[in-house]
Amino acid sequence: QVQLVESGGGLVQAGDSLRLSCAASGRTFSMYAMAWFRQAPGKERDFVARVNWAYGDTSYADSVKGRFTVSRDNAKNTVYLQMNNLKPEDTAVYYCAAALGYNSRIKDPSTYNYWGQGTQVTVSS
Repeated sequence: QVQLVESGGGLVQAGDSLRLSCAASGRTFSMYAMAWFRQAPGKERDFVARVNWAYGDTSYADSVKGRFTVSRDNAKNTVYLQMNNLKPEDTAVYYCAAALGYNSRIKDPSTYNYWGQGTQVTVSS
């Protein structure tokens, strides 16, 4: 089992920055990758960013490229999402997810094994 706990959400204005954190515990040695997804009211859960746990290579949704940066600290078993130049359309609940093995469908939520409880990010215009 892997437990994930997100933190860092809040209410900000357009153009501001936020950093989300996701602390992992349990069988963290079994993690292959960690990712961030987001879900706005009435919409599907969408892929935001992903980082390979061992090698650190990253992937991003087109909508956040150049504004968001995903990183990890293996010693702290924590993954971060630095969000800059936030826009009202970034408003959503942000979820952290962990994958235990490789899967090419990195943007598909069903390929992730564990999820955090989510943290709300609200961006006002």
